[in-house]
Amino acid sequence: MAAEGAPAHIRPDYPPLDPRVEALVNDVIGRVADKWTMIVLEVLTEHGELRFTRIGELSGGISQKMLTQTLRQMERDGLLIRTVHPVIPPRVEYRLTDLGFTLSEAFCGVWIWAEKNLERIETARQAFDAAKAAG
Repeated sequence: MAAEGAPAHIRPDYPPLDPRVEALVNDVIGRVADKWTMIVLEVLTEHGELRFTRIGELSGGISQKMLTQTLRQMERDGLLIRTVHPVIPPRVEYRLTDLGFTLSEAFCGVWIWAEKNLERIETARQAFDAAKAAG
C-alpha cells in the first residue's frame, strides 16, 4: 500500500501530476537545496533590504562571483528585487519579494524539523559510524 501523501505514481488515487508542476518543483528544490540560495534567503528574511557587500558579509564565506550568480538566479526566479539607486557611486540593494518570503516561510518548517530531530539524527549518525568502524 502506498504511503499517505505520496505522489500519483506511488498513490494511484492522486490526480495526475502536471509535468510543468513537476518540473518547477524539481527546479525549485535544486535551487533552494543550493547552500548559498538558502543562506541568502535567510539573510534577507532576517535583515530586510541590503546592499551586495552586506549580504556577502552576513552570508559567511561566499565569493563575490557566487553571490552575484545566486542573486541573479533568485531575481530571475522572482524571489528578490534588485534596486539600483541613481547616486554616485551607484547604490544597489536587494530585498525579498512576497514570493521570496513565502519560500522562506516554507523552509522555516525544515529548520523546525531539524531542531526537533537534531538529537535523533546525531544518535543515528553516531550508531552508523560506530557500526562502520567496528565492521
